[in-house]
Amino acid sequence: MPKLVDAHPGEADSRSLRYRERLIFFALAFGIWPLVAVGVVGGYGFIVWMLQIAFGPPGPPSH
Repeated sequence: MPKLVDAHPGEADSRSLRYRERLIFFALAFGIWPLVAVGVVGGYGFIVWMLQIAFGPPGPPSH
């Protein structure tokens, strides 16, 4: 039966793993999460906007 995982990975494996981890980190930190944050804030703003269209702006009722 072939060995699937080495007990001691080589230096080349370690270097490629570090490179891959760095690449994933930068993709998440500067790509995915900013888009998610903008989407969440934009979605919240859209919900507030729609609620104000349906029920009026917040505050005491005007005369």
